[in-house]
Amino acid sequence: MDEYRLLTNEEINILEENGCTAEDWTNINVADDFQPTYIKNVNFYGEIFMGVFEKNIEVSNGFVRHSGIRNATLRNAYIGDNCLIENIGNYINNYAIGEECCICNVCTMETTAEATYGEGNTISVLNEAGNGNVILFSGLTSNLAALMIRNAADKEFTAAIRGIVRDDIERRAREKSTVGNNVKIVNTAEITNTHISDNCEINGASRISDCTLASGLEDNVFIGSGVICENSIVTDGSAVLNGANITNCFVGEACQITNGFTAESSLFFANCYMSNGEACAAFCGPFSASHHKSTLLIGCMLSFYNAGSATNFSNHAYKMGPIHYGCLERGTKTASGSHLLLPANIGAFSVCLGKITNHPDTRNLPFSYIISDGRETFVVPGINITTVGLYRDIRKWPRRDVRIQSSRKSLINHDWLSPLTINEIIAGKKTLEQMRESQGEDTAFYTCGGCKISRNSLERGIRLYDMAIKLFAGDVAAGYDLTAEGRDCGTGEWGDLAGMLLPEQEERNIVNAISNGYLRSTADIDMFMKNVNERYGEYLITFTRNIIASQLGTDDLTESGIEQIIQQGRAAKEAWISEIRKDAEKEYSMGDVEHAVLEKFITQLEEE
Repeated sequence: MDEYRLLTNEEINILEENGCTAEDWTNINVADDFQPTYIKNVNFYGEIFMGVFEKNIEVSNGFVRHSGIRNATLRNAYIGDNCLIENIGNYINNYAIGEECCICNVCTMETTAEATYGEGNTISVLNEAGNGNVILFSGLTSNLAALMIRNAADKEFTAAIRGIVRDDIERRAREKSTVGNNVKIVNTAEITNTHISDNCEINGASRISDCTLASGLEDNVFIGSGVICENSIVTDGSAVLNGANITNCFVGEACQITNGFTAESSLFFANCYMSNGEACAAFCGPFSASHHKSTLLIGCMLSFYNAGSATNFSNHAYKMGPIHYGCLERGTKTASGSHLLLPANIGAFSVCLGKITNHPDTRNLPFSYIISDGRETFVVPGINITTVGLYRDIRKWPRRDVRIQSSRKSLINHDWLSPLTINEIIAGKKTLEQMRESQGEDTAFYTCGGCKISRNSLERGIRLYDMAIKLFAGDVAAGYDLTAEGRDCGTGEWGDLAGMLLPEQEERNIVNAISNGYLRSTADIDMFMKNVNERYGEYLITFTRNIIASQLGTDDLTESGIEQIIQQGRAAKEAWISEIRKDAEKEYSMGDVEHAVLEKFITQLEEE
């Protein structure tokens, strides 16, 4: 609809007969084929542009009504073709509305001079009283947000990334708020300074102010009843429902915030589910979940994590039943900056590495249980490697990614055995071996930062860590050509950018590319990070060759040498599956599950 004309005298007469008024009829611009038939009881102020009203639109499943405008006050508004706008209690002011939208029973929609649409807002994550470290914009990903936080102390990088984001926002700037095509807004009190993209739905919201609702091509945003959403961005198939209240937040990619959950200055990425509780200055990375009213996520960084109630980090035994399983992300810290005392279940994926105590000799032992009897604290190293819960996790998370495949933005690596976890496993194994050497092989209990480890637990931990290393090397050797050219980096430390696993050297390369002006737009950064992520296999080859030499004691990468590594990996896998089966049978013997559930699970194991 590019061509407009003024109303004819006949059309003005019809509109007036239909109960319409205008501050100045010469400020009303309409499409060539405009007909006034379906415009009734409308008050026009300022400059108005209207399309045609010649089609029925669906207002509910199987229920269609004719387009038109009824019982409304419009000021400086653009109305696209075939919209249904009616029963506007106050007014629509300074808004551009797309085609075939349904806007009914709404009090106020307005753009004011100070509109930000939630973009360019700098919030403080992990430390609610600190300086802002993440700048919000509609294209934010978990990986870029993590990069901003991890490098917030780098002034050159921070200045560069904020300049890039602000340039991106300015390029997309509009004079007034917009509503895209096929948008449905009903039974809503107030919408102010909010961009609403195509196919979004708002039903029963209380207030949406200075926000951007950015749907993807096939994954619309939904805002439900009683919601208050301020200075925030909601994108790509996410939903905010049932009285949720969010301020200064980013909600991105198939997230759901519901049932009165409140959040301030927090980030939610890729398949998060938040219900009932609270979040403040929280970084909720991929697959973070909270279900309980008593849960407060404050100043923490999470991924693949299920928050329990009150002091529980894990609110189930995480076995064969249909339950959730989660873990803390590597390096998770409390608001005060001290490391967390982890509960009994320490999960997979983003390695759980909280310090056992604040003792200066503390060692990190991944995949461990920490158990306290009220007097003493015991550590069971590596035991979680062989639990049913871990096995379920490995297969569960990829299946639960409900984002549209073609438009996924945050980069997520689901490998449970990766260079990140293997580095920590190697460190854990070395810690146990040094403990055995320094405290004696016949010691009944070893001490570790004020905690105790039994001799049997220590020996088993070494075996489990060794098994995991061989399992990893065998899987990589079977899936990749270890003789192929790898990358120069990959042998050292690895990092986790909220789902994206990469050598720390490559993270530094990304930071330098931004700081030095090599990457000048958010699109450049996204492409650069995507290219790094696509080279994961090349880094993996380099890393694994180093592991084979340092941990398996061979540099034989001939056909026969690689076959031996693969066979070691298969033997390790058989041992791993056997231990998981024992864990399942132990659970059954305790009467926690039915025999049919056990049989189904064992059948799944046998198919490995």
